[in-house]
Amino acid sequence: MNAGTHTHAGPTNVCVVLLDSLNRHMVGAYGGDEFPTPNLDRFAHRHATRFTRHVTGSLPCMPARHDILVGALDFLWKPWGSIELWEQPITRVLHSQGVTTALVTDHPHLFETGGENYHADFDGWEYVRGHEGDPWRTHADPSWIGTPTLPARPGGWYYEKNFGMNAIDRAYDRSRTFFRSEEDFPGPRTMTEAARFLRDAAPHHESWFLFVDEFDPHEPFDTPEPWVGRFDDEPWDGDLLIWPPYADGAIVAGQLTEREGRHVRANYGSKLAMIDHWFGRILDAFDDGNLWETTALILCTDHGHYLGEERVGRDIWGKPGVPQYEPLGHTPLMISWPGIEGGGTCDALSTNVDLFATIADAFDATVDHPTHGVSLVPLLTGAATSVRDWALGGVFGSWAQVTDGTRKLARGPVHDLFPLSMWSNRWSTMPLHIAGIQGLPNPDDRAWLDRMPGSSIPVIRQPFAAGDRLPFWVGGAAVDRHEVYDLDVDPDEQENRTGTRDETELIELLRVALTAVGAPAEQFARLGVE
Repeated sequence: MNAGTHTHAGPTNVCVVLLDSLNRHMVGAYGGDEFPTPNLDRFAHRHATRFTRHVTGSLPCMPARHDILVGALDFLWKPWGSIELWEQPITRVLHSQGVTTALVTDHPHLFETGGENYHADFDGWEYVRGHEGDPWRTHADPSWIGTPTLPARPGGWYYEKNFGMNAIDRAYDRSRTFFRSEEDFPGPRTMTEAARFLRDAAPHHESWFLFVDEFDPHEPFDTPEPWVGRFDDEPWDGDLLIWPPYADGAIVAGQLTEREGRHVRANYGSKLAMIDHWFGRILDAFDDGNLWETTALILCTDHGHYLGEERVGRDIWGKPGVPQYEPLGHTPLMISWPGIEGGGTCDALSTNVDLFATIADAFDATVDHPTHGVSLVPLLTGAATSVRDWALGGVFGSWAQVTDGTRKLARGPVHDLFPLSMWSNRWSTMPLHIAGIQGLPNPDDRAWLDRMPGSSIPVIRQPFAAGDRLPFWVGGAAVDRHEVYDLDVDPDEQENRTGTRDETELIELLRVALTAVGAPAEQFARLGVE
């Protein structure tokens, strides 16, 4: 599936706002009532089309951005990395169209090894410092206490408490001591800069693309007054828990108390409510500049975030080694399109690579490298009611998932994790900030040059075997674990339908999907779908 051309009267400009780890089921416009999201709801009801069957592709953070900014799934080839030599990011595609591109972000992974070249092709970019792992400050401000940030347990509290690990460096624990008002927090600053572009810079450009990559409501779930503590069901007297555990069954195992869990979930709600408030600044800029008539606004995320939801009898937190259940894998997507009345819904299946195709379609841009998405414009204009029969996603070396929009298969590798190879000319995996844990070793003498589908450029292909240090996120928990759900009758995924006709049909659909994207032969073998 590739980005194509269109004949509709589309927008002159496109603005994408990505809110990291935005839980669909907690947004009011999607039926959530646990936390207030008045501005997301305002956007949905007044201006946007809500997509109800939008799902993740490559995961987690940087692989998802690869889907959106490059339009090609990468989880079948590599774990976490940059734009490859044979690929063109949407910014480079649009540059050839004379479109001015801009990035506003506080997302630190964009400036670390493995993500560092995504920003390079924007005509202008603003990096707001201080979020999560951003090494912004080397020391804590000794004068900070109580204004406005409150004492919080450090980033490794859960792992120190349960496993004796005390060497996790969370740079944000230093950065937060320099915040003196809500306006100093990274999320509010990012939204302020984005609104400034819309008001001050956009009028100077004939056609533009703005990508707002906002790391909230991703952890740390740290907020000042009036947000902090707003959703706690009882007073919390200790240091705040702003860093959630990444764990499968933490409460069941006695590693997290129910009260701690409720507090962590409430702090996510505070972060969600705060960034929703500041997202309103972007909507105000659209209103004041009457941008709705000329500019598409796309609100999306990379994935959700588990906050104690139960699957297979266990509570799940963060993004641990489990399949992409609905709270994480079924994500919100809202698109406002000039000439299309807001407040509607679209029930067609869609996924993140389709955003690249949609942006390219909006500008009639030609894409030279192989992509896996299809434009959503026909769904917005009513020219089509469906654009894809399946959506494929997963995590490198772990589960591969396929859905037809109602049923979902999570297929783990059979017997063991292998065969498995990493294909990349930009050798990297997610940076770790944990003392004593090394990153990915360099390619060794087992590596050879291969070719990616649709490319004549040589690519390093490094095979892995038992005993190797594997890329982060590769997990043995997926081995011989397969799950099938009929989401129309079982949206909470409590009945695993393996062994039924649904599984047989979805395994065949997975084979079709892997073939369509040119997946490596080893993936068919390791997933048992040859």
